[in-house]
Parts: sequence; C-alpha cells; structure tokens
Amino acid sequence: MLHFRSFGPAVARSSLREALRAGLGAFVGLGLAGLFVLAPRVDLTLGLYLVAPFGASSVLLFAVPNSPLAQPWSAIVGNVVAALVGVAVCLTVPDPVLRIALAVGLAIAATILCRALHPPAGAVAMTAAMSPEAVRELGFLFAIVPIGLGTVVLVAVAIVYGRLTGRHYPFRHFDEAGARKSRDGEPVDRSGLTEAELTEILERYRQSFNLGVEDLARLIGAAELRVAAHRAGPTTAADVMSRNLVTVAPDAGLAEIADLFRRHRFTALPVVGAENRFFGVIFQLHLIDRARADALRLDRGFGPAMRRLIERDRDRPVRAADIMGVAGPRAVPETPLAAVLPMMADGAVDAVPVLDRGRLVGIVTRTDLVAALARSSLEPAPD
Repeated sequence: MLHFRSFGPAVARSSLREALRAGLGAFVGLGLAGLFVLAPRVDLTLGLYLVAPFGASSVLLFAVPNSPLAQPWSAIVGNVVAALVGVAVCLTVPDPVLRIALAVGLAIAATILCRALHPPAGAVAMTAAMSPEAVRELGFLFAIVPIGLGTVVLVAVAIVYGRLTGRHYPFRHFDEAGARKSRDGEPVDRSGLTEAELTEILERYRQSFNLGVEDLARLIGAAELRVAAHRAGPTTAADVMSRNLVTVAPDAGLAEIADLFRRHRFTALPVVGAENRFFGVIFQLHLIDRARADALRLDRGFGPAMRRLIERDRDRPVRAADIMGVAGPRAVPETPLAAVLPMMADGAVDAVPVLDRGRLVGIVTRTDLVAALARSSLEPAPD
C-alpha cells in the first residue's frame, strides 16, 4: 500500500555548513572551468564551452563526493563514453525523438558495462542528440572538448576543494592504507568482513551504485560501535568519567608539563584557568610533535631534542597555551556513553573533557571507557 510519507524527504537532514560547502564547491568548480578553460557560450570553432550536464556533475562531485557515481572514473569515463554514444547516434539517426531516446538508453547501458555509471552522462548523451549542428561541426571531438576536458577540470577542482574542506575525495579504497599508513584501516571501520563479503552484500541488495565497499564497512563498524555502547545501558559521561584531575594552567612551562606526563603516565593533560575554566587539552602527541620539530632542526633524536627544548624554554618560554589542542570533542555530564564512544574510536584523541557551563568537571579516558564496557559485559542479561 502506498503511504503518503513516501512522498516526503528521503534524504537525511544536513547542516547549513554542509549545504554551503557543497554550493560553494560547485560555484568554484564551474567558475574556474568557465573562467579559464571553457566559455559560457557555445563556440563551435574550438568546442570549448560549458554544457548543462556539468551542473549535474557538480552536484555529485561537491554534494555527495562519497558516492560511487561521483568518483573520477565514473565522472570522466562516464561522461566521455556517453558523449561518444550520443555523437554516434546523432550522426546516424535522423528522427529527433528516436535519436534522443536511443542516445540516452545506449549511454546508460554503455556506462554500466564500463563500470562508469554517472547520472549526468545521460544528460551528456541527450545534449549531443539535441545538438546536431554542434555534432556536425565537432564530430567525435565533442567527447574530448568540451565534455572530457570540462569533466577533468571539475574533478581536479573537487579533489583540491575536498582536501581543503575536510572531505575525502576520491574515497579511500577498502585495502588502502589509513591515516596511520597501516593496511589495518581505521579502527571504527573494521567490521571483520572481507572486501568480497561486503561486495556480495551490496550486490545482493542492489546497492552497488549507491554505496561503496569502504563506506559500507564504515557504516557497519559505526553501527557495531553504537550497539556496544547501548549494551552499557543508560550510562552517561558522568557515570564513567575521572573526577580527581591533574591539570595545568595556560602559562605552565614545558618542563612542568613533561614532568607531569612522566610522573602520572597520563596520555592527556587538561589546561584550565581560574575557577576551573576549561581552555584545552595537551596530549602526549603535542609534546612529541614539538620535539619532532626541534629534532628536525637539530638533526638529533627525540630524547636529546626534548631536553634541548626544555632547556631553551628557560630563555624563550613555550607554554601550555602554545601547544594545547582546543578543537577536540567535548561532552557534558549528561552525554550518553553511546555518544562518547565514537569520539575516541578513530584514535584521534585519547580523552574527552566533560564540561559544565564551560568549567571542567571530569574527563573520560580510554581506560574509563574500557572499564565501563567491561562492567556492562559482565552484568547478567535482563530476563
């Protein structure tokens, strides 16, 4: 039975920031293509002009860059193959209605066989079939310019723009090294399933065009992580956080910070001001990065470099506020454990500060999480 809700939005709600990121990306991509490579008006002499399907390609490249249909192979090969099909049909079929329908149908079949399905490619074939004058003038060159060249420009801009705005395009393949250059992949993505098994799931449910293997692994891993957190019950950050904290002031020196890390064997050290006002967190990685930079300048190992850095700190002070991280995840006492767990699952941070109106009241470490999950696994299941 058809339900009226079927006519409502099927896409999950997105943030204003993401909407602006995608729109700005399309503006930049098409703007650069039109400014430096292609003209906004038809030029049948050189063939360097913008076509409407580039707008559709921009939607995929900048709004849904994780889609298999938006990847470079799909975009470039898909558009070029569709253009070749459209030109061939335009040159051989005189009837306009039959020509358009045949060009789009054959383009879809050809791009699927080439593993390069790209929705705007249908519009590319249709554009060729509807433009007999341009096809007579340009012939199969139409597939190279404007189609091939224009798509390459959009893909190149999408790659750079994605890196600049924190998105990964093209998407990482299943067996590609992760952020730590390890073949193990990111911890949150490890589902225990092989690439072949994940591919079989996508094919069984006919989702190969909508989702990549890497994305499916990431979704399964995230779902398993959430299930593990739910097993802990209605636990909150306040239930598991460490409360008796060792902190440093923003003007604390490197010698004091290094001594605290050594004596307490912490992995994270909160930085607070008056009335426990939270400023940031210093992770061991911050000290290592600082020592690495000094080691590169001095061409020495990390040990001597750290000592040299601390000695130099007496003459040119480097304080806690200079090396602390301020952009990491945060929680409040009421934050569910199910929400805290994913914050540390990717290994980017070792602890999450818990704040109450800007004041530090606790910190959830990896040890706290492991202990909470261990306790929940030992509790008897409810009847």
